[in-house]
Amino acid sequence: MEPSIFTYLLVMSAVTLAIRILPLTLIRGEVKSPFLKSFLYYVPYVTLAVMTFPAMTQATQSPVSGTLALLAGLVLAWWGASLFKVAAACCAVVFLTEMVIC
Repeated sequence: MEPSIFTYLLVMSAVTLAIRILPLTLIRGEVKSPFLKSFLYYVPYVTLAVMTFPAMTQATQSPVSGTLALLAGLVLAWWGASLFKVAAACCAVVFLTEMVIC
């Protein structure tokens, strides 16, 4: 017997709700621990990085071009370039690297 799509949706929604509701019900007061405050402060940034960085290297035809674009973007962002400039430069690096490699 094969489970229906509704079973998958029910399990997915239960897990999603549990992840979102449990912290709200278990942590009612102010968080006083400096370590926990620091941990919770950096969670969104780490989650974004974990989803974004592997995709940058795997979205191109060659991992080399994705890695070079990632490095170029990091350098430009470190120097204070705007988001548009960083994105345009990364696209240009991928384009030029793919032309040279292929």
